[in-house]
Amino acid sequence: MPILLSWRLAALCLIAVPLAASAQAVYPDKPLRIMVGASPGGGTDILARLLADKFGASLKQPVVVENRPGASNTIAAELTARAVADGSTLLLATNTGQAVAPHLLKLKYDPLKDLQPVGLVAVMPNVLVVPSTSPYRDVKELIAAMRAKPGGLRYASSGIGSTQHVGGEAFALATGTKAIHVPYRGSSQAHVDIIGGQVEMMFDSTSSAMQQIKAGKFRALAVAAARRTPELPEVPTLAEAGVQGADVNTWYGLFVTAGTPRAAVERLNAELAQSLRMSDVQERIKGLGGEITAMGIEPFAEMNRSEFERYGKLVKDTGMRAD
Repeated sequence: MPILLSWRLAALCLIAVPLAASAQAVYPDKPLRIMVGASPGGGTDILARLLADKFGASLKQPVVVENRPGASNTIAAELTARAVADGSTLLLATNTGQAVAPHLLKLKYDPLKDLQPVGLVAVMPNVLVVPSTSPYRDVKELIAAMRAKPGGLRYASSGIGSTQHVGGEAFALATGTKAIHVPYRGSSQAHVDIIGGQVEMMFDSTSSAMQQIKAGKFRALAVAAARRTPELPEVPTLAEAGVQGADVNTWYGLFVTAGTPRAAVERLNAELAQSLRMSDVQERIKGLGGEITAMGIEPFAEMNRSEFERYGKLVKDTGMRAD
């Protein structure tokens, strides 16, 4: 090969290397979607649309929310786990799909291995609610009715293995009572029957129940948390109402497909942190009764593993089943 031609080829290769590296560094280079394992109108959906709006503006790409309710949020999770690992498919998950459902359902993916944690979005306490027309004015009256009619009352949830389901079983275990579990395909669907009186109670997250509480359609009896929420200052905690060991919260976290380039994961974590610092986002989450805790990728991954183990024990202790 002539020396001049060889030199030109070498020069072209040197130019191509940084160009290729530059192309790989561009993220995102196409529209994004945020998978949601619940119906529109619920807490997960509300937060997903809030993040989609902020991400779309800062990342300069369209960001759409795709609702795939059912199977305790695991349908959306499996679609994310099986997606192309380029960071274009995100999952706004809760501890329902990440920590509870895996111990109850046979999944075709591994939530710890097939989904890459990005960051924690918010933590919402669960709140015990009854319809505003309910005869039960406080937790003591509700427990008395449950003891008088074992299995005679029903509690709704957003699905088998949801934190609402866990909350109901934890409450029954702590109080020595029994109630019938009625699962729905999302909190918003359960609300219809709560308001209509077909189901007597629900241990819903404040993020989805707050609107009904403020509208006077739900009566909040207790918050399943260590302290009262500022948005419901008059509502006691379960412990204050005399029930110990039944606190269950709902956390929301952002995930992507495992194998997504680290640079993309870090960019999303940074974008999430930036969004959570915005005053309108903070006001919205606090208005839902939630708390924001900024968390890096590794700490959130460790929290995800820890919660998986904690809820596995709780599922075993309460005797929860998928049927």
